[in-house]
Amino acid sequence: MNAEDMIMISVDDHVVEPPTMFDAHIPERYRDRAPRVRTTKDGSDVWTFNGQTIPNIGLNAVAGRPKEEYGIEPTAFDEIRPGTHDIDERVKDMNAGGILASMNFPSFPGFSGRVFSAAEDKDLALAVLRAYNDWHVDEWAGTHPGRIVPMALPVLWDAELCAEEVRRVAAKGCHSITFTENPATLGYPSFHNEYWDPLWRAVCDENVVVSIHLGSSGQLSVTAPDAPVDVMITLQPMNICQAAADLLWSRVIKKFPGIRFALSEGGTGWIPYFLDRVDRTYDMHHLWTGQDFGGRLPSEVFREHFLTCFISDPVGVELRHRIGIDNIAWECDYPHSDSSWPNAPEELAEVAAGVPDDELNKITFENAMRWYSFDPFVNGRTRENATVGALRAEAAGHDVSIRSYDKGRFEKSVGIEMGRLVDQATA
Repeated sequence: MNAEDMIMISVDDHVVEPPTMFDAHIPERYRDRAPRVRTTKDGSDVWTFNGQTIPNIGLNAVAGRPKEEYGIEPTAFDEIRPGTHDIDERVKDMNAGGILASMNFPSFPGFSGRVFSAAEDKDLALAVLRAYNDWHVDEWAGTHPGRIVPMALPVLWDAELCAEEVRRVAAKGCHSITFTENPATLGYPSFHNEYWDPLWRAVCDENVVVSIHLGSSGQLSVTAPDAPVDVMITLQPMNICQAAADLLWSRVIKKFPGIRFALSEGGTGWIPYFLDRVDRTYDMHHLWTGQDFGGRLPSEVFREHFLTCFISDPVGVELRHRIGIDNIAWECDYPHSDSSWPNAPEELAEVAAGVPDDELNKITFENAMRWYSFDPFVNGRTRENATVGALRAEAAGHDVSIRSYDKGRFEKSVGIEMGRLVDQATA
């Protein structure tokens, strides 16, 4: 399939929360204690809450920047693309990149909301978390129906309250909740503990997917303090591999047969080996460990409960049938450093060369729609005007050229014009 003919829903992008996000959503009695943005002496914008200072990390918002400027230094809002934090600009960037819809994980609260859960005043923490979810569902996703797959933060410190929040946001049409890949590392009961049962029951009742993003436990695989950062970046999918093993062998799937998990930004190339390994482990050890999947293999159970996700994964695409063609979804990762926006359609078309159209459609948008109970075809949107080519035509004139930051403002880098792709598509 040609890149321009694809329909693309990304199940893993990110939002850099705007400074005004709490203004219309936080109860008045908590307004003075709500998270807020302040500018430091060096010009960086940081969030402050509960005595913590959380910077906007440059590596988390590098869309439109040259690779030589990637880094982990704090940054300011005027140093990053407006599409990272302005929903109208985000939709323009999505159109320019040929992306029909996008699910956006949080930034400053942490992928699982652990910044809020750390607050000693749990009434304040709950008010802030609910305000965040209302902003995300009603404002960020609600401003452009059919373009943002809504996602909610969990109440990590109280499973009963977390279940209530799942039901509350599900009533708003939100069928994804982000969650930690390992609650034990955050000081909470593990996946193997009955503590979480109210949450699991709620997500099953409300048809909500538990989306587990790598790094959401606050820990990444690090081999040594002096290891190059490349080692950590390379090993990031191992966090998701650990979470998949933890959940697959846990009591959760056996007790809650309707539960579903997404392994967000975990890649797919490792999945076939993982499935071979769990089946081998079951065959060799289940008689003494007591594991029982009701006469089925662990790999079969995995395909019923786990959505796997990838950005650019040639090995995973090649082995897609070993994974399960109904269990794979594509992700763009805008505006993070792994993203190839706005060239993602061309990258995927190259990776998926030779994949039949019906299978590619599942990977690029149909599986995402089904798993997340999401319909992007609203407000007159049809399949014909949802393609990469059609969306790029809507984005005619929108600047997506690479720009270099210099002294508080973006400047166009000489000779680097990624915007030519949009110009060619709309010529």
